[in-house]
Amino acid sequence: MRESHNHRPYRWMRHMASVPKGYLKYNAMKLLDQKPMSGSELMTTIEEQTEGHWKPSPGSIYPLLAWLQDKGYTKIEDSQEQGIKRYSLTAEGKAFLEELVERKNEVRNRFGGFRSSFMAPWMNFYPENAKELFDAGKNFMKANWHLLDKLRKKHTEEAIKQAKEVIDKATNEINKITNQLETSE
Repeated sequence: MRESHNHRPYRWMRHMASVPKGYLKYNAMKLLDQKPMSGSELMTTIEEQTEGHWKPSPGSIYPLLAWLQDKGYTKIEDSQEQGIKRYSLTAEGKAFLEELVERKNEVRNRFGGFRSSFMAPWMNFYPENAKELFDAGKNFMKANWHLLDKLRKKHTEEAIKQAKEVIDKATNEINKITNQLETSE
């Protein structure tokens, strides 16, 4: 039982490392706001943007395009190429995209309230001073995201190496604390 418990965070991290919910809709709409594109062009562009880490499948992109069209958010542009459908945003689609951008910004701005909004119901199960640990974890995640954003713009192997060393050291130290608590049970 204990062994499977130790692996739970890793399954959670693998799941969380996948494409965030809503990413495809948001990114596809941003791309269609820039210029008309086909489903194939969207898949290729997103793959390029993620540096080959993810390419949406036809089974995800085409149902999304159909949904956007059914909602009136996109229209099919006239194409000179036989059999190619290029989609662009309608006025309603542009308004919906603005809503998505606002929601994304709200989530980003509210991340500072992560503990209070997401963790509040669970805080009753932890000691009172656990808030400090949640806040420290939140600050760590913010710092890591900020670093990743900077590395996207200015990639250096030395910065990656240094950050990995810090994260590995912190992980090892936290695991030591956890192991001490487990052995004292």
